[in-house]
Amino acid sequence: MQPTAKALLALTCMTLSSISLGAQTLTIATVNNSDMIRMQKLSKTFETEHPDIKLNWVVLEENVLRQRLTTDIATQGGQFDVLTIGMYEAALWGGKGWLEPMKDLPADYALDDVFPSVREGLSVKGSLYALPFYAESSITYYRTDLFKNAGLTMPERPTWEQIAGFAEKLTQKDKEQYGICLRGKAGWGENMALITTVANAYGARWFDEQWKPEFSGPEWKNALNFYVDTMKKSGPPGASSNGFNENLALFNSGKCAIWVDASVAGSFVTDKTQSKVADHVGFTFAPHQVTDKGSAWLYSWALAIPTSSKSKDAAKVFSAWATSKAYGELVAKTDGIANVPPGTRASTYSDAYMSAAPFAKVTLESLKAADPSKPTLKPVPYIGIQLVTIPEFQAVGTQVGKLFSAALIGQSSVDQALTAAQQTTEREMKRAGYPK
Repeated sequence: MQPTAKALLALTCMTLSSISLGAQTLTIATVNNSDMIRMQKLSKTFETEHPDIKLNWVVLEENVLRQRLTTDIATQGGQFDVLTIGMYEAALWGGKGWLEPMKDLPADYALDDVFPSVREGLSVKGSLYALPFYAESSITYYRTDLFKNAGLTMPERPTWEQIAGFAEKLTQKDKEQYGICLRGKAGWGENMALITTVANAYGARWFDEQWKPEFSGPEWKNALNFYVDTMKKSGPPGASSNGFNENLALFNSGKCAIWVDASVAGSFVTDKTQSKVADHVGFTFAPHQVTDKGSAWLYSWALAIPTSSKSKDAAKVFSAWATSKAYGELVAKTDGIANVPPGTRASTYSDAYMSAAPFAKVTLESLKAADPSKPTLKPVPYIGIQLVTIPEFQAVGTQVGKLFSAALIGQSSVDQALTAAQQTTEREMKRAGYPK
């Protein structure tokens, strides 16, 4: 007889906490995405099974979360016991010794079930510093009904120019129908995640082999002109305020014909309780242009434990619970199998999941193809597709994101934004002593 999801969860946690941890309160910092909100809701199961561990949640918008966590961990403030971070922070903070290694996990955690690219992205020199909650690539969502009515056919692997052509034909601004929704909110993990993949597709790169920024090159000019022109012509008003959550809301309300963003949204856009267009969504690969290298990103939201936590053992018990196979089974039981956190475990992609989740095939193939070690058409000295895994990138990426957001709303021209991006990035890299 197969054990129930609840029994498996209990077994996973019992293995980690064979001795009493005593009464403790964990403060968990996380992002306000739907999967994390679900985790918060389902954590009542964890508290029932661990009456001595209370959970205190701090749920923040993505940019604010990153700022709070960066400040706290750099100063060893100790405000949080569990951090929701990505591959960028896991690599840098783990290397600095700011995170607890995620070792001595129980056998039933099945770490080998986690995709190697995800494990590697959260590790430093073979040591794992965060447990993946979900992983994502970027894919193209589109309205099958609007395409059919307009006599359009979405290719399996569209180019960005094809996407722009479709978007223009499907834009009816007087009816609040916009051809395309793309991130415009400034931030290295917001608009720059999307824009960098567009630039990669056009053959651009952040730095050449000697760490010299390349915003003055034709590839970046072509990419940013394309992005700005397409969004002005076919995008929604106020796009410079839109990140993942805002565009998800626009798409689910029926106002976007095409949306290119994180593959994790697949379960949200097909959920009839939150999407008005759930029966009319198609899925295909992120657009390419002159190359498909780096045209789709690789990212994971993961749970990590700062060395400043005073409740490390309890924090590990919770982190293992929330990222276990059994947690996925609990989600499937309560909210449906299509809502299981995607992209981390091979076992997730069962026949039942693939059948229930129409976005699963594109997501899985995109995750397998993503290669952060070879992210661009030309060679680069860095690792990362939609980001550059160096400490300076958080500040540089945020500043460049602000410049590009300003170009989107017409506060500056594309040429002015690129010139400023080149200057500010050169200045910061020189100050940091590159090349190293």
